[in-house]
Amino acid sequence: MRQVDEQSEHRMILQRYLTLFWRWLWLMLLMTLLAGGAAYLVSNRMTPVYEASTTLLINQAPASSASPDYNAVLTAERLARTYAELLIKRPVLEEVVRELSLPFAPSMLAERIRVRPIRDTQLIVVTVEDIDPQRAADIANHIVAVFSEQNRELQSERFAESKRSLAGEIAKLQSDIDTTQAELAALRGIDDPVRRARLEEALVQYRSSYATVLRSLEEVRLAEAQLTNSVNVVESAAPVYTPVRPQIATNTGMAAVAGLLLAIGVALLIEYLSDRVNSAEDVATTARVGMLAAIGRIDGAAPSDKLVMLKDPFSQVAEAYQMLRVKLEIARFEKPLHTLLVTSSNPGEGKSTTAANLALAIARSGKRVILVDTDLRRPSLHRFFRHANLRGVTTALVRDPSDSLYNHMIAAGEENLLVLPSGPVPSDPAVMVSSKRMLDLIDELKRIADVVVFDSPPILAVADAMPLAHVCDATLLVVLAGVTRTSQLRRACDQLLQAGVEPQGVVLNRVTREQVGYEHYYYYYGGERKRSSRSALSRLFKRRRRRQSGMPGMVDTVDAGVTGIASGTRPDRGAPIDIVMDGFYATPTPETIDRHPVSAGAVVATRTDERRNGMTPHQMNQTK
Repeated sequence: MRQVDEQSEHRMILQRYLTLFWRWLWLMLLMTLLAGGAAYLVSNRMTPVYEASTTLLINQAPASSASPDYNAVLTAERLARTYAELLIKRPVLEEVVRELSLPFAPSMLAERIRVRPIRDTQLIVVTVEDIDPQRAADIANHIVAVFSEQNRELQSERFAESKRSLAGEIAKLQSDIDTTQAELAALRGIDDPVRRARLEEALVQYRSSYATVLRSLEEVRLAEAQLTNSVNVVESAAPVYTPVRPQIATNTGMAAVAGLLLAIGVALLIEYLSDRVNSAEDVATTARVGMLAAIGRIDGAAPSDKLVMLKDPFSQVAEAYQMLRVKLEIARFEKPLHTLLVTSSNPGEGKSTTAANLALAIARSGKRVILVDTDLRRPSLHRFFRHANLRGVTTALVRDPSDSLYNHMIAAGEENLLVLPSGPVPSDPAVMVSSKRMLDLIDELKRIADVVVFDSPPILAVADAMPLAHVCDATLLVVLAGVTRTSQLRRACDQLLQAGVEPQGVVLNRVTREQVGYEHYYYYYGGERKRSSRSALSRLFKRRRRRQSGMPGMVDTVDAGVTGIASGTRPDRGAPIDIVMDGFYATPTPETIDRHPVSAGAVVATRTDERRNGMTPHQMNQTK
């Protein structure tokens, strides 16, 4: 059992994260597209940069030892790093700029050069970047050539003095040899054997010294060749016409990922800092009462389009209202519900829509219901049923005792349901709502109906709802998902509790499917198949018949002398009508017409309820 609970908890956590992801998917897509698009535009407008590379081989002078040791390896690595630094020094770069007549200074050229010794080798890679691929290759090759020449001159200076000294001695000895040979040539024909012998001996000595000095010079040259580190080009630079930057695809992808991560961070931050009511957990934490139902968004701009219990009683939103009705009945099982107040924290949260649809749902269960609009400041229920707000609560409070209360009500297009609009807006609604006449009106409504549903003003906006909450059996709070703040819901509950009224529960309105997940119930019972079985053509003809016969809830107020009522026909079309009888309408017969004559000002309504298979939805429920 514990393992099952843990799995269920993990599933709920996963569902919560998926819901969060789906809720902020638009922001993730937007930030990803904006970041990626901006990176693409910027990268596309950047000047392309090309690079060319050349590879050098460092020939180190051989060590004195026959076998290389660790010191020789370290010396080779240090030599490579030393040459890598010398390649980008000012003497080399100045000579390159001079020879190639480059339009920038040596310091700027140094910023475009990268020198990288290859690890565990004697190779150095020189890379040059430039906006011209050919110029990049020329710069790389000239850097190597200039450095090689300067390095060769630098190392030759170690043996230059020895070579100059030996060369001077060789020149002097050569001069002495030439002078001695000239003197010997002059003694030909002269009989002077002593002098000849002395000159011949000196010539032998000069030649021997010359050979010795010449041998020393060759040894110096050999040592210079053996002990000089040389730089050879392994691979010269060639122009590459593919730019290395900007990398448009890479920049766009990285920016898109960065935008996505930023959007995720912003979404998590907003969710962490958000004080909006979005789920049942938020309701339970804030209001300390349970959530009775979650109502989805209802399509339609006109108020009458919001009556989903009339427009589409088999939809999933209508099922949610039915579930709300059932939960209210279960919660009030020991003490039946006679009066219900529907209110909210602020205007625009859907309390009137909830009250109207809930009243229709209760009426369909077989109970007599009166829906009362007690929002005397901004009344709206009359617009739901497409009726003028000429009579209602305000006129009923000041009516003559002989005037029937039914004359101030309108039919709602549903059996067992009457609507008492607000009537003309009074000058002081708060006084009228809390008056003794209002209590008497409520008692009268309770005597003629099983359930009375009140649509009241918002709690935080005005004080009109508090007197009504005291006299009602239960109070229902409507919360607009994702809009109502937790502080507002908490203040509304606190005001009710301070007045001694405990809310019966909360209705979370306009939730998405991902937030509540009630679409599984709908699909399980085949709601989608029922809707799809009605073709577009049949719905078109149905709407046409509805327009021809009158919309549900459209009423006619007869002020005097209505003809055709005694025979049970409408004066304008001759269609069968319903009359108000004992507070609720039914099909008239000659006997009922005689017993209940319709007086001036009575409300009549056309029988235009939506029918399926020849029965109204309420009759279908009774058949089940």
